[in-house]
Amino acid sequence: MIGRRAMVLAGASLVARPAAAALPVPPTNRIAFAMIRHDNDIGRHIVTFESRGDILTVRVNVDAQVTFLSIPVVRYTHRAVETWNGDTLVSLTGETNRNGDHQWMNAHRTERGLEVHGSATKPYVAPENALGITYWNKHQLEVPMIGMDDGILQRPKVEFRRTENIPLAGGAGTIAANHYNLSGAFSADVWYDRSDAWAGFAFPIADTSIIHYERL
Repeated sequence: MIGRRAMVLAGASLVARPAAAALPVPPTNRIAFAMIRHDNDIGRHIVTFESRGDILTVRVNVDAQVTFLSIPVVRYTHRAVETWNGDTLVSLTGETNRNGDHQWMNAHRTERGLEVHGSATKPYVAPENALGITYWNKHQLEVPMIGMDDGILQRPKVEFRRTENIPLAGGAGTIAANHYNLSGAFSADVWYDRSDAWAGFAFPIADTSIIHYERL
């Protein structure tokens, strides 16, 4: 997922607001989750935020490993970077490794719009309101989504389920969060707390088990 092209920042026609003010950046500049499967902690999903003037850089690091009799049988790593100028998405990059199977994507903004390249798609210009599938920005649920592993444009059905209490990592209690289900293009469940911060996540994998996230 690491970018292979220089980003193109918005020109004089763009009036940008400070990135931290325009987007739901957490006060700690960090969101972190423990990844749980069959009650076992299998990894971490960490999102970090760095603001410099109008430019916001969001970095995603995911590392997971499933073992059987202490032997690793599944390894997964994912790296992604989003760059924003004010509230305009300027670039996306991503790389994923699933047991040696490599996928990638990159996107950069030009005069034509956000041009997307990926390992599983032909190049295309994304819809103007499209966002990368990184979940920290709840607005993602309202727009077309760009896969951060392979660049495919997705339009899942999004349905609000209910408000419920979900566990925090390490038995630290629970948090009230709004539950949304995504279906069609892919299957997942995502939760946002009362401040609309990303609070939880769950998705099925090939062996039909569920990986769910508990916020650290």
